[in-house]
Amino acid sequence: MSYKIAVLAGLAAQAAAFQALAPLRQASRAATPTMETKEDLKTLAIALNPAVGFWDPLELSSQNFWGTSEEATIGFLREAEIKHGRVAMAGFVGYIVHSNDIRTTFDQVAQGVPKGLSAPAVWDAIPEAAKWQIILFVGLMEIWRENKVVLEAEGQKHYMSGGKPGYFPTFDLIPHPTPFNLYDPFGGMADASDEKKAKGRLIEINNGRLAMIGLMGFVSEAAVPGSVPLLKGVIPTYTGEVMAPFVTNIVTNPTGWSM
Repeated sequence: MSYKIAVLAGLAAQAAAFQALAPLRQASRAATPTMETKEDLKTLAIALNPAVGFWDPLELSSQNFWGTSEEATIGFLREAEIKHGRVAMAGFVGYIVHSNDIRTTFDQVAQGVPKGLSAPAVWDAIPEAAKWQIILFVGLMEIWRENKVVLEAEGQKHYMSGGKPGYFPTFDLIPHPTPFNLYDPFGGMADASDEKKAKGRLIEINNGRLAMIGLMGFVSEAAVPGSVPLLKGVIPTYTGEVMAPFVTNIVTNPTGWSM
């Protein structure tokens, strides 16, 4: 379906800015675990935005999530920001695509959605089964990313144990062939220098931050017209429940959900 394709395309495009991978060879891909510290975060913050610098008003980087350590918590926070940024970049583009009635011609589900709807209304209009397909697909990607066996097969560690934040494993362990990997799917960064890869990682984080702000701006203006003056009259009003993607679903209404 078009929505799964959009998610894949968005994630693949943003992940390509991160570090490229060689074919599955554990010896050549083994990485030395590096636990980042708060000082590392401060250095990264300056590289990302010298004007803002390190900003952690809730002091999350000083916490010990789940009784681990400050370094493990920083790994979790780094992974979370990169992941949310990638999803937001895909969502930002998706919002624009669906607001402009762009549909894939070969997708019957997409073709069945009326045109002239705001992006959140497009979500409301697709069948419940299609929504669950998207949610389950993303869940499977999460399981694959967190899987210790998959990571160790590629010489990697979990991000809370010194692994690379934002790293997404290849699909080489899957018996069924896959068209591409989400991590540098087209090999565009395979021969890039370390300097170029490092710059790409900074660009990805900054773009992800902007996308998170932009996407929330879209949703805010749609739900509360005039709340974002620059978008007034640009973003159509949405009268549905922006924070309730499953107002009626298989759980709350098992006999009435639409296929």
